[in-house]
Amino acid sequence: MASLAGMLQARGHRVIGSDVNVYPPMSTMLHSLGIKVLQGYSAEHLSPAPDCVIVGNAIPRGNPEVEETLKRKLLYKSQAEVVKEEFIRGRHSLVVAGTHGKTTTTSIAAWVMDQGALNPSFLIGGVAQNFGTSFRVTDSDYLIIEGDEYDTAYFDKGPKFMHYLPELAVVNNIEFDHADIYADLDAVKLAFRRFINLVPGDGRVIAGWDSPNVRNLVEAMGNKLFTTVETFGFSGDARWQIRNADFSGGLSRFDVFRNENAWGEFQTTLLGEFNLLNCLAVIIAADAWGVAVDKIVAALASFKNVKRRAEIRGEERGILVIDDFAHHPTAVRETLRALRTKYSGRRLIAIFEPRSWSSRLSVFQDDYAKAFAPADYVVIANVFDSQKVTEKGRALDTQKLIEAISRQNKPAMALPGADQIVEHLVPELLEGDVVAVMSNGGFGGIHDKILAALKST
Repeated sequence: MASLAGMLQARGHRVIGSDVNVYPPMSTMLHSLGIKVLQGYSAEHLSPAPDCVIVGNAIPRGNPEVEETLKRKLLYKSQAEVVKEEFIRGRHSLVVAGTHGKTTTTSIAAWVMDQGALNPSFLIGGVAQNFGTSFRVTDSDYLIIEGDEYDTAYFDKGPKFMHYLPELAVVNNIEFDHADIYADLDAVKLAFRRFINLVPGDGRVIAGWDSPNVRNLVEAMGNKLFTTVETFGFSGDARWQIRNADFSGGLSRFDVFRNENAWGEFQTTLLGEFNLLNCLAVIIAADAWGVAVDKIVAALASFKNVKRRAEIRGEERGILVIDDFAHHPTAVRETLRALRTKYSGRRLIAIFEPRSWSSRLSVFQDDYAKAFAPADYVVIANVFDSQKVTEKGRALDTQKLIEAISRQNKPAMALPGADQIVEHLVPELLEGDVVAVMSNGGFGGIHDKILAALKST
């Protein structure tokens, strides 16, 4: 929503917004753009009447501004509807979907296509460090967007990515997620099947072949697929393959083969095998849009990542503090694996806040215990806004999780929130430690609090 506000302002519209808890990096971006954010929700915010009220998917019936909009019969639309009509229709579109890696892959794609002289517009669910922003509006015929499978609005419970008119559709992986709106994995797969079915005959589906659920879904569609499928992965039967991955020397290096033939040699500062897959998806999309191989090579080497994706927030007394958005158990596991490889020989402390709906529910109780295996020391915060969780189902049992992690012969504890974690943990930190903080929210400013406490002691 913050990025859309910036895009609409770039188009010459006057934009204001309402929210109750805006935090960095989006709060700082909105401030820098001069976009006014009204605190809280009130019917008075709709006077004078706007030309259009855009309703985010977190806003329910009963919200004062929703009720006033309906009462006065003001024009209202979802975020996805506005993006489709204002920015996508009539353009070449790349939509990046999948359970994991969407924001990073979309950011890589924006940078590669930019360096390939396509000058794309883009909309990303995070701040791409190469651009210092999460969006851009240009006059080119190309647009790149992160395709979210979460629902669109209270009046449109379908996935947002169903609005995005994909010409190129990346599906990196599929797993069960968003337990608050999807009943099971089959429901998630159905949503992705419908998304894939939007790609026109002259487009491409770029399918992550290392994901069993992507592979099964594509194979099950069979002759009901009316477009070209480009398969990619480490898998030996993928059309596009990563080979000779090397994570030594501070850079990730890898070779790409297409149809068993060497196609290119690449390197990136990104960590982990999952990020190499993100890069390969973009390589295939860039090739489809005619970007030269040497341009792709140079762009990947100069890509700086996304804020809140293994982002180094600071270092004090030889202790590194890293911020990451990971919240699904697979993302937690892969983030910690990548950090373990990058910082081999250093103690890895994982701090996790169960904040997304799926992480707050018990659906992944056993998976989280396994996800923290690469860490040496684990701290779990209280389930965020736990009272609301019981309305959706049974909450994650943090004490039971800690007991399961402790059986891996490592220190593990549950503490209520940021202040208690800082108070307990900082005295135990040693020079050389790597502290990985994982949350999809602000987490009480814990990163800065750890660094400040380290500096003052």
